[in-house]
Amino acid sequence: THPFSAWQTQMITPDPRYDQIITEMQDTARSNLIFGLHVHVGIEDRHMALHIANSLRYFLPHIFALSTNSPFCEVRNTGFKSFRTKIFDKFPRTGIPDHFESLSEFDNYINLLIKTNCIDNAKKIWWDLRVHPFYPTVEVRICDVPLTCKETIAITAIIQALAAKMYKMRTCNMSWIAYRRPMINENKWRASRFGLDGKLIDFGKEEEVTTKGLIYEMLNFVDDVVDDLGRRWAIDLIPEIMEKGTGADRQLKVYQETNDFSKLVAFIMEETLRDI
Repeated sequence: THPFSAWQTQMITPDPRYDQIITEMQDTARSNLIFGLHVHVGIEDRHMALHIANSLRYFLPHIFALSTNSPFCEVRNTGFKSFRTKIFDKFPRTGIPDHFESLSEFDNYINLLIKTNCIDNAKKIWWDLRVHPFYPTVEVRICDVPLTCKETIAITAIIQALAAKMYKMRTCNMSWIAYRRPMINENKWRASRFGLDGKLIDFGKEEEVTTKGLIYEMLNFVDDVVDDLGRRWAIDLIPEIMEKGTGADRQLKVYQETNDFSKLVAFIMEETLRDI
């Protein structure tokens, strides 16, 4: 989110698809002034892609907490580390996807929506994670745009590593536990509100644990595939994010020190270009 721009004054890129979305959704779409990071992991086999997507759902709040970078919106402190997701919730077919038992169940769901004129193609399913309808990828869409390129690389690396871990487990006839959507949504809400500073639910232990603690567990979980991917250097950036705070934490700190949105935007621009 931009700290002070109003959606009512923004121009919309001329594009037939965008025009159609505006016609269908009206102010829901016009007010969608947000910026997200989408990460694609190439998986050619759609059966495997769905299995990986089902498994990755549990880890979406962990990844999301690392990316939180939208605390301000329209000249106000929203109280959230990621308000972007609250804005996007106005769209249909968003949020944590459900668990699909088979590729045929998934395809039947898509085909029903098309048949009943809910959508004209599967690109209008905007879940936080999806098997992409046209590319041979699993696409993770839950993240805010991070403040720096280094953070973006680190988050991309952990998503890739999680996909590789699920692939490895599947080829060894093992699977991650499939948790239901309402449970994962509880953790998504906490990550949106508190970022790295809050607690998430450990569903196995049935208790609250620190978000940072669960992220360290996630890093341990994927450790055996990181070197094969050649991404150790990128994964090692994640503890740095937890130490210095996410983009949201640093935005809030700058605004508390300056009380000036223009200086905050200057800081965001400076960070965006850092290390390039």
